[in-house]
Order: sequence, then structure tokens, then C-alpha cells
Amino acid sequence: MTTPDSDPAGWRPFEDEGFLSLVGPVLLREEGDGISVAFRAEPKHANLIGVVQGGMMMTFADRALGYAAMRAAGGANCVTVQFEMQFVSAGRIGETITMTPEVVQRTNSLVFLRGDARCDGRIVATATGVWKILRRRPEAGPG
Repeated sequence: MTTPDSDPAGWRPFEDEGFLSLVGPVLLREEGDGISVAFRAEPKHANLIGVVQGGMMMTFADRALGYAAMRAAGGANCVTVQFEMQFVSAGRIGETITMTPEVVQRTNSLVFLRGDARCDGRIVATATGVWKILRRRPEAGPG
């Protein structure tokens, strides 16, 4: 798989004015029925020992899998109901980390997904989760 560094064609910013805007930028590439998501680890993503903070990896994977869940649900909003991550190796500052989510199963009300966060073919973390398909769009909060 090509990363944004080796092939910028097809990658675009993942637009989000919420929490993701604080930790991004995150890039998105739509590929047929699937997607790939990527971010370049910057100093702001570092933990106390100088590698990518686990919370950043979880945020990245939750967004990647959640977006794939919404696509699998025909564009319906989805919310995370279960999420698990295993940290396999360290993500280093300066590396580009990618994930290509896989839909394991979709039912009428749930989407089950998994994905590997990778850097140059090395698995950094694995994630699995379940997303609830919402029947109506959540109401916007105050203000």
C-alpha cells in the first residue's frame, strides 16, 4: 500500500472540526468499497518516552473504523459501543501510520470491524470494535 509520502494522489484531509482537529491532520483515501486513513506522527503525538501516545493511536483507529462503519451502514450515523486495541510495537515520531479498516460483519443494527495500524509494513497496533447504527441523526448540542 502506498502512503501519503510515497504517493500523495488520492489522499485528502479528513475534515473534522471536532476533537480530531486538535490531534490531526488525518488523511483519507477512498478505494472502491474501502478506505485507508493515515497520519504523520508529530512531536505533539509523543508520550513521555518519545513515541506515539497510545491515546493518539486509539483516537486514530476509532475514527478510521467508525468512518468505515458509517460507509458500511449506507451513510447512517454510527457510534462506538465497544473498542479494543492491542499495542504491538512503538510508533515513532516522523513515521506515517496507516490503517485500512475491514468490515467483519454488518447486521441490521451493528457493524463489526477490525484494522491494523501499520508503518512501512510493520504492525504498530491492532484494533477491533463494534459500532451501533443509529436510525436518526443525533441532535446538535447547545451553542
